[in-house]
Amino acid sequence: MSVSRRRSIVAAGVVGVVAMLAATLLGLPPARAATGDGSPTDPNIVFVGRWDRSNSTAYVPNWAGAYLKTGFTGTTVKLRQRRTIDLYYSIDGADFTYLTNVSGTVNLTPTPLRAGNHTLLVSYRVVGGSYTGDAVFQGLTLDSGATTLPTPVRPRLIEFVGDSITLGTTSSRVALTAYGWLTGEQLGTEHTQLGYGGGCLVATADGCVSVAAQFLKTGYAATSPNWDFSRYQADAVVINLGTNDRGHGVSGADFQSQYATFIRTVRGKYPRAAIFALRTFSGRYAAETAAAVAAVTGGGDRNVFYVDTTGWLPADGLSDSVHPNDAGHRAIAARLAPVVAAKLGGTTTPPATTPPATTPPATTPPAGTTGCSVGYAVTGQWQGGFQGEVTVRNTGAAPVDGWTVQWTFADGQRVSQAWNASYTQSGGAVRATNASWNGTIAAGATVSFGFLADAPGANNRPTAFTLNGAACALS
Repeated sequence: MSVSRRRSIVAAGVVGVVAMLAATLLGLPPARAATGDGSPTDPNIVFVGRWDRSNSTAYVPNWAGAYLKTGFTGTTVKLRQRRTIDLYYSIDGADFTYLTNVSGTVNLTPTPLRAGNHTLLVSYRVVGGSYTGDAVFQGLTLDSGATTLPTPVRPRLIEFVGDSITLGTTSSRVALTAYGWLTGEQLGTEHTQLGYGGGCLVATADGCVSVAAQFLKTGYAATSPNWDFSRYQADAVVINLGTNDRGHGVSGADFQSQYATFIRTVRGKYPRAAIFALRTFSGRYAAETAAAVAAVTGGGDRNVFYVDTTGWLPADGLSDSVHPNDAGHRAIAARLAPVVAAKLGGTTTPPATTPPATTPPATTPPAGTTGCSVGYAVTGQWQGGFQGEVTVRNTGAAPVDGWTVQWTFADGQRVSQAWNASYTQSGGAVRATNASWNGTIAAGATVSFGFLADAPGANNRPTAFTLNGAACALS
């Protein structure tokens, strides 16, 4: 090599180093791909859920519910994948197409589209916490002269935390046919599912993974880095854990304690989120879950809610003894969506440290109501508290349009939380009023609501109930 050639290389290197130092000292942003070029760093591509972005040329989605979406121009779009992968994709809002064992440059438009603007959503298939294949997004390839376009981002996001049930295992499209994805779509929110097949709430000596511990991570792998919670803030978190813990010998006391700790961990990461703790669909640790919620709400966090899922799964809603099938997930979503929707409107302010005003509107007894019966049950009890359920049957000939149920506790019990109804309490007198979605009781039909309550001493059953001012028989 000539002397002049060596000097040119050295000079070029010095210029590069100086430019790099200047950028660092001046706080200039690092070089990144241009907007619209389809690379992983293209700001027109939205990555929902937990994605590992440590490599700017290859983004890795973590957990089941992660997906990407963008707009684009032209007539074709292709995914650049590293190695073989299974995935789902939808163009222009059409039904999802499933591709298996694809790799390299994957053509998503074997039949070219009409020229114009289009949308794309990609979800990588997840089974039991692991991907079928190599889920590494390396960018999009578009037509010559085409670009990506900004895509609308829904203003709210719900995070669903659980095990294989939350992942949609055994349902037809896994995460896409699971209750979390369906609920988010029904409510018009962004959504993501965090879960691990066979995962527990409590880490056990025989190797059950604690999903609560992995919640703090970018992914489900033990070596996964800590997640950066500044990337997004969930507006709601739905937890469904406990199905697997019993098979690993977790005691009720340990489960209850660690569940309350996990709720507080979630609150620390998402100060404004509504947090919902679901009764497992099998009923395992139901009382302990409710008690954990009561412990947290008793500490002043009034934006945490226990959701009693009893009866949510239809008789034909399981694909095996544990996992919901497509019909089961649809039934769960239909019940869960209104519960979450009722609380999402109040998540723009931090949790109150004192109970908010919950005075329901006055209800005028509707004409035609001629009879009612009420069933009252204690569905879980622990030292100092219990969970109750009230079922009201309209035995009249006409529908009830808007209802208020009243009763009086005789032993100092105090309701701390209710679901599927709003409530007020004065002394021992409790007044529960319908939610926005369950105000009509057809003739012969029933409506149920649940509650958590403190019980400082005895916990005798109330002996008198009224529906819209009319006395009801106890059933």
